[in-house]
Amino acid sequence: MTTGSSVGAAAGAAEAPRAEPYNEEVVRAFVIATMFWGVVAFLAGVYIALQLAFPALNLGLEWTTFGRLRPVHTSAAVFAFGGNALLGTSLFVVQRTCRATLWGYVDLWLTLVWVVYLLVFAGTILRRREPHIYVANWFYLAFILTIALLHIGNNLVVPVSWFGTKSYSVPAGVQSAMIQWWYGHNAVGFFLTAGFLGIMYYFIPKQAERPVYSYRLSIVHFWTLIFLYIWAGPHHLHYTALPDWAQTLGMTFSIMLWMPSWGGMINGLMTLSGAWDKLRTNPGLRFTVASVGFYGMATFEGPVMSIRAVNGLSHYTDWTIGHVHSGALGWVAFVSFGAVYYLVPVLWKRRGLYSDRLCAWHFWISTLGIVLYITSMWVSGIMQGLMWRAYDELGFLQYSFVETVAAMHPFYVIRALGGLFFLSGALIMVYNLWQTARGTAAPARIAMRPPSPNLAAAN
Repeated sequence: MTTGSSVGAAAGAAEAPRAEPYNEEVVRAFVIATMFWGVVAFLAGVYIALQLAFPALNLGLEWTTFGRLRPVHTSAAVFAFGGNALLGTSLFVVQRTCRATLWGYVDLWLTLVWVVYLLVFAGTILRRREPHIYVANWFYLAFILTIALLHIGNNLVVPVSWFGTKSYSVPAGVQSAMIQWWYGHNAVGFFLTAGFLGIMYYFIPKQAERPVYSYRLSIVHFWTLIFLYIWAGPHHLHYTALPDWAQTLGMTFSIMLWMPSWGGMINGLMTLSGAWDKLRTNPGLRFTVASVGFYGMATFEGPVMSIRAVNGLSHYTDWTIGHVHSGALGWVAFVSFGAVYYLVPVLWKRRGLYSDRLCAWHFWISTLGIVLYITSMWVSGIMQGLMWRAYDELGFLQYSFVETVAAMHPFYVIRALGGLFFLSGALIMVYNLWQTARGTAAPARIAMRPPSPNLAAAN
């Protein structure tokens, strides 16, 4: 990676002419899949939140109980919604920053064949017509390579027999637990952080029509994040059989992650220097900029929660749920929404969104939903942890487990309400994007902004 105005212009200005048209069909398919699975994930999340607030909703079919729907919600949100957003945006970005169409043959099978995804992405970079490799592509590439490494390492097993279906993990015992959290934390670090930073580094400069604030800072951000994140997993295993030195190592590297994370946040926000007025005229930019704020908040909270004394209070409580969703909804979903709002008019060759006002409604409704969700879980989680460790004058537990559950009920209702707001915003977005793709004229009272001067070039 090198510095220079040509690199900053790769995302902040119109791309140079290219010799062949970009492959946009596969990107359109991923955009559609992103929104479909997003609605599925948010709907499942709202329903299981209601099940926790009102347990009677668990009655009925066994397939609709909390235990069955919770993995559906998680997998749909992380891998289906987030994964399709990463696949679509990465294939869009790599073509434009390399000024080359996708290498090889590409279709929907690459969602199942990760190695094909890597070959397509890396092959496009190798045949680029742009001398520099733009920083977003480095984050995307780190995400692709590390997820493959994590998947292989986490699934190493030894079969019991040649033709049997049973196997045991390699290694076993506490070492297996450490491998599991090496996988789990770095799935967050490279799937839900590095990959979506690739989105941030392209779409914020593109929407703000400004070069990245500091390309040098983006280089520091990339290499420090990649080096430090890989060692932070053991902080999930405080107060377990894992050796203290390994727990301390995970905590130390987690705290050190403050530096690259906030460096990236500052780089994203400062890219808007001289262009803050665009937040009024570009509703999609509001999502990407707000997502950077949530990224900074979540990456501050995470290292705090990795400290042993804090972790003793927060672990296994709703505080962790609030932390996860501040990152998942505020960072991952919002930066994806901002990218999709930019992509749809470009991919479907429209002058702009069907309705900027609906986009603004989506932003404020979803933001309110996130605030309700995470604040209710913060309060519930801290209260939960304090009740669990409260003792009376005789040394007995002051509260039974059932009493803690009853005390959390109001916050569970608020959490479900916040999720309902977030789902409602996503449905507004789907309607807006559907009308945009159809080319429906905007209602008279909902005027669209003038088309971007770079839109024609982007097409």
